[in-house]
Amino acid sequence: MKTAIWLYLFMFIAFFDLHAQFPILSPYAISLGAAPSFIGLIMGMYSLTHIPGNILAGYGVDRYGSKYFIIFSLIIAGGLLIIQSSVTDPWQLLVIRSISGFILAFLSPACLSLLAKIAKDQIQQGKLMAGNGLVHTLASIVSPAAGALLVAKVGYSVAFNLLGWILIITGVLAFWGIQNIKSTSIEKKLPHPQTLFGTEDQKIPWLFYALPLALACSQGILFFELPLIPISRNSIFASGLLFSIVSLGALCTLSLLFLNRLSPFLRTAAGCLFLALIFFDMALHQLFPLAISLFLIGMAKGIIYPAMATYLTHMSNVSKYGRIFAILAISMSLGAFIGPVIAGQVREVVSPYLFAFIFLFISLSMLPYPNRFTIFTQRKV
Repeated sequence: MKTAIWLYLFMFIAFFDLHAQFPILSPYAISLGAAPSFIGLIMGMYSLTHIPGNILAGYGVDRYGSKYFIIFSLIIAGGLLIIQSSVTDPWQLLVIRSISGFILAFLSPACLSLLAKIAKDQIQQGKLMAGNGLVHTLASIVSPAAGALLVAKVGYSVAFNLLGWILIITGVLAFWGIQNIKSTSIEKKLPHPQTLFGTEDQKIPWLFYALPLALACSQGILFFELPLIPISRNSIFASGLLFSIVSLGALCTLSLLFLNRLSPFLRTAAGCLFLALIFFDMALHQLFPLAISLFLIGMAKGIIYPAMATYLTHMSNVSKYGRIFAILAISMSLGAFIGPVIAGQVREVVSPYLFAFIFLFISLSMLPYPNRFTIFTQRKV
């Protein structure tokens, strides 16, 4: 578990650094002269260039382990942030963000694969995935407000330089703190996965990946919209606080450790339905104030993401963890590209949150239902 502790520490620093950019990227692009539709393209291209990186990461992590992919991603991404601090027009920002998207595509599959390989059974896998979500959430609670406050104090250039050096230093420290774990060394710990869909080769149904695509699409729409609403435009610090509210909601449900004993399929489906209904309410501007809606969105995310990752590990062999998490990241990258682009084009005509609701509801209807369904996760595989 020493590797898990070090990994959580490095992930916290990396996620803190990356989430600190969320509330400041859109105002930064506006300061360079970008229109809202072009901002959506910048955010979307960052996610679109994740795809080739995810493909390379999937096979690379399975073959060579996670360690060097984590180090490579952190150091190069830090250097790109330093370069980003000196861009002078939106097109330069688009290029830098596109390259950053490719580089950081290696980070998520490498981290999730390493966490999954550490586990001894399904319960521990669920806890480690929840721990990943908890670390991610803790970092994202304070980082948006911290990033916005940092820009307010020292400006965009100094802020991006500082964030870049933090990533570089984290990558260097990861060289000593993270140990590689090969698939062959732990295959005896986790037996062949459950036959959840009545097939012997355990091929994960492609319809499953419609869910992470829709989740990322809805999140991309939300992250595009929040910095552009009036309260955010009047105060960049207020924009950071709105992102932090989402993370507080996720922390609330991630802290409910007893949820890990429930079936990951049940948690995934229930959380997705809950999230879709929240976006439907936001599209109609009806029941809840914005702060409460954002908190509820965070609660739903805190349920869905660990459950979805655990569900994947239950359906796959240890030797394929890198590939399945790469495909997961690819589907989320596509969604994160589609979401901001759609929001940038339709926000003057209809609420983009309506599209978030539609995508989530469709993906929920396509979620494969397992043949062997139990309410509780089995304690032993």
